[in-house]
Amino acid sequence: MTAIESPCILVCSIDMKTGFCFGCGRTRDEIATWLTMTPEVRRTVMAELPARLETVERRPRRETRRVRMARERGML
Repeated sequence: MTAIESPCILVCSIDMKTGFCFGCGRTRDEIATWLTMTPEVRRTVMAELPARLETVERRPRRETRRVRMARERGML
């Protein structure tokens, strides 16, 4: 089985103004259908994410699991 690339950083909270996840920038529908999207569609969505995240009004308040693990390993 091949792993599916995902932009998820385990900060699953939707900005009500933009409709984008604070962590990854995807919409609820994109998150829900991610596994059934074609690789091409996923790449298209992923290319849009940096610009989307710039429109999110607030950043996550809590430390993500990925950042915490990197910090604990001395990588940050």
